[in-house]
Amino acid sequence: MSQCMVGWSHTKFGKLESETLESLIVRTSAEAIAHAGLEPKDIDQIFIGTMNAGMDPQGFPSSLALQTHPDLRFKPSTCVENACATGSAAIHQGINAIAAKRARFVLVVGVEKMTAISSAEVGNCLLKASYVREEGGLPGGFVGVFGRIAEQYFQRYGDQSEALAHIAAKNHKNGSHNPLAHVQKDLGLDFCRGGESNPKVAGPLRRTDCSMVSDGAAAVVLSDTETAFYMPQVVKFRAAIQVNDFLPLSKRDIIAFEGPAVAWKKALDAAHVKLDDLDFVETHDCFTIAELIEYEAMGLVPPGQGALAILEGWTEMGGRLPVNPSGGLKAKGHPIGATGVSMHVLSAMQLTGTAGGIQVPNARLAGLFNMGGAAVANFVSILEPLR
Repeated sequence: MSQCMVGWSHTKFGKLESETLESLIVRTSAEAIAHAGLEPKDIDQIFIGTMNAGMDPQGFPSSLALQTHPDLRFKPSTCVENACATGSAAIHQGINAIAAKRARFVLVVGVEKMTAISSAEVGNCLLKASYVREEGGLPGGFVGVFGRIAEQYFQRYGDQSEALAHIAAKNHKNGSHNPLAHVQKDLGLDFCRGGESNPKVAGPLRRTDCSMVSDGAAAVVLSDTETAFYMPQVVKFRAAIQVNDFLPLSKRDIIAFEGPAVAWKKALDAAHVKLDDLDFVETHDCFTIAELIEYEAMGLVPPGQGALAILEGWTEMGGRLPVNPSGGLKAKGHPIGATGVSMHVLSAMQLTGTAGGIQVPNARLAGLFNMGGAAVANFVSILEPLR
């Protein structure tokens, strides 16, 4: 591939009461363009990734990026949505525009404002990422979807509560070192195992097994390799793969995560690397059970043995393959449209040695997996520094 990230920006994730959808878009747009060493007039196309689904009254946000600077006026800007993989879908649109030579520099912003409505209303919005005809009545909404996945996994492979607690504890420990994270606190393994203050919320899933409702935004500027070569910081896509699966849970073996497995295989093949070549992975831990099954989908362990990777410490910082050094969605937060772009930004920071307290030493090759719905829209990127 010949597409690169040449600039990026990232807000803190959390309950950002002073921010609006517009202010988040404008701030990250300005910061990403400046980080790339460009002027707003240099941007050729814009893609805004947001799921929204009723979380914000502004349902048509694509031109809000033009508020960043008068020189963005009349630039083509398009809104992209693909459930929880919205951010990666927006990046793919930017990659495609560059590959088609329709643009030299593309601005991509992933954004979500979720906390201005009630938790129940957020739950109703998120449930739209499921097959509503069959799954809309599940207790607990979208949490209930993954509660059912966890139940089925436990039925097939045994109780994995200890492994899920270790995943939650790992990600919160990592997130405690990430100044951009929603939750910057090491909760500890004992707390994540359960108790009165950490009850079950859906099936075997506890509160600490579920990602946060968050506000936030992240942005990247994309370009082609030839243009990017002499720019200050450049991270290249070795692969960028999208694989979609059936939407209804009833049409597939949901705990097999076949779509993610296909996406990982295609990405590793396209990049001409093996999983063991990667220095770290940022993966879509919307729920801890998702991260557990994703260990299997990426090929780290065989099906049913996801617990081995976490209980043996393979995915810890300093382990065989650190997973979610950022704290993941679990600690960092999950503003839906921002998540995929956030994964790319944080991976770019790792690969340019600018990740601060969450830095993986000497990171040169990154993998990331962003998932829309329950293993429905699956995106894998393999990234490396250009030089």
